[in-house]
Amino acid sequence: MDLFKYKKIGGQTLTSKVELEPIVERLAEASDYKFNGVSSFKVPSFEVPQDFSLGVIYGPSGSGKSSLLKEFRNNFEVSPLWDGNKAIASQVDPNLLMRLGLSSIPSLCRPYHVLSTGEKHRADIAKNLKDGCVIDEFTSVCNRDLAQSISVGVRNVIDHYGYKNVVIATCHEDVINWLEPDWVANTLTRRLVEGRSERLSSDFRILPCSTEAWSVFSDHHYLSSEINKSAHCWLLVNENNTICGFGSAIPFPSRDLRNAWREHRTVILPDFQGMGLGSRLSNVVAKMFYNRGCRYFSKTAHPKLGEHRNNSEIWKPTSMNKVSRKSSYQGMGGGNTKKRGAYTSFDYLAHAHRLCYSHEYIGDGSRVLKGQEDKPKKHDNFFGV
Repeated sequence: MDLFKYKKIGGQTLTSKVELEPIVERLAEASDYKFNGVSSFKVPSFEVPQDFSLGVIYGPSGSGKSSLLKEFRNNFEVSPLWDGNKAIASQVDPNLLMRLGLSSIPSLCRPYHVLSTGEKHRADIAKNLKDGCVIDEFTSVCNRDLAQSISVGVRNVIDHYGYKNVVIATCHEDVINWLEPDWVANTLTRRLVEGRSERLSSDFRILPCSTEAWSVFSDHHYLSSEINKSAHCWLLVNENNTICGFGSAIPFPSRDLRNAWREHRTVILPDFQGMGLGSRLSNVVAKMFYNRGCRYFSKTAHPKLGEHRNNSEIWKPTSMNKVSRKSSYQGMGGGNTKKRGAYTSFDYLAHAHRLCYSHEYIGDGSRVLKGQEDKPKKHDNFFGV
């Protein structure tokens, strides 16, 4: 790739003409605006690299962003088409949707038209995102927390799939740091800044809470809205004290293991999905128990989280990894109801055919001795994004 090859975009003058009707003339005269029916606008000009992964055109409305985008229009799609009779997961690779933060299994199984505004924006981006694509009005319909999450997801997808020459237009300056573009064309200052920017870090922390906090998150869990009354729970909050997620753990139900715990419910609210917060929150909770001398296990049917742990150095698969609950159920005693114990519940039987990922947290070898562990404090930052 020749980094010194550039191409010129913009510089043209756009004109439009309207009929000079009486109401238009009166409006112009009342404002001392000399108007003959013709409007003109010169699009800013830039010299941008020919080879890049992601470029951003930034500026206020009416500053020429959309006109500049059309010069990259190999795949200029204003609004992708969706089949209202099919789930979005059957129209776009679910792995791509999950990487963009649309990781709710119920949402992936729904048609496009019933999704929330934020979910539709993620889905539209996922369907458009490929080599040479352009995206206009990026995050214009989103609150800023959601915009941050989507931006991180887009950057991760571009890096993971190796997409090239993707161009995004936005009127929101805050997303630039999260997108980490190779260049930014500012239509207001008419300057081009090159070089991949460094993402600013946001700090997150966890706060202990009661099971009553689960009511905020129950509708967002991919399998169950219930929570064990004995669960130990934590809230995930960002630097603005906005609640982002929930994590919990319960004693491990085993006659053979002592001082063992397992992950119970972990949920990241939709506006904050796509930033890797779920796996990081899970890791932090696991490490707390690990440092107390406990063994810590987790079982999940969520493919993104399960595959992440399969490739992680701090989690190891158990013998029940990627085994259906039916097989696990039979291996725990077959027809012996007493030996199966709690596993005869309706919730368990309802998901007997579901494939599960099963792991034990093994840490990085730096276990803290019991009595020396650092308990989470109210103002402790525990990771950055």
